[in-house]
Amino acid sequence: MSKKITQTAGRAQLGDFAPMFAHLNDDVLFGEVWNENAIDLKTRCIVTVVALMASGITDSSLGYHLQNAKNNGVTKAEIAAVITHATMYVGWPKGWAVFRQAKEIWNEAEPVQSEKDAYQNTIFFPIGEENPYGQFFIGQSYLAPVSTAQVPVFNVTFEPGCRNNWHIHHAVSGGGQMLICVGGRGWYQEWGKAPVAMTPGTVVNIPANVKHWHGAAADSWFSHLAIEVGGENASNEWLEPVSDEEYQKL
Repeated sequence: MSKKITQTAGRAQLGDFAPMFAHLNDDVLFGEVWNENAIDLKTRCIVTVVALMASGITDSSLGYHLQNAKNNGVTKAEIAAVITHATMYVGWPKGWAVFRQAKEIWNEAEPVQSEKDAYQNTIFFPIGEENPYGQFFIGQSYLAPVSTAQVPVFNVTFEPGCRNNWHIHHAVSGGGQMLICVGGRGWYQEWGKAPVAMTPGTVVNIPANVKHWHGAAADSWFSHLAIEVGGENASNEWLEPVSDEEYQKL
């Protein structure tokens, strides 16, 4: 259900002096016209601001409708673009007058987005919290459980340059791990073999008892789903770090 606009200023200020005007303001303009649903409320707010601007009205009513526009989802960038566009048609002085009020209303500081938050916006799965196995990584990594029932699935995220140590998924039978890249760019390498580049959609099947490592490219965040494959007497053995010399050869 869409938000309903209500107004009582007409009756509060002019109810006794001009009851018909109060009725038209509160019941017709704000009661019927503003709540007619052919266009959405955000668009209606923008239209109203432009109409007042074109008429040269820059008193408290403009301030009210600018605030109303902000309250109904018009962003600082959007109102700046609306006023700039309208200025080309209604005149420079009117544009300046409206901008002076708009600056006071959209005066909040823009939050500084971290690299982590910016990267999170590019991937579907959550980044999660700092990896509790961080002692086996060079650099910062994060871990987010995707599924802990039936088949365990975790999203592992690496900051640029981060990689885990060489390690082995041991098992008498079965076992191993599957990696599915879901964001960024990274690497997978088995002992004695060439590294494999991983980008979104890359799938790597890691057999049990194979020494390997995986991690981010030097200049990119990297995320993969880690899917544990059930096996007999399965265990994980962490080994030596991937040296800077090895990593810089990639």
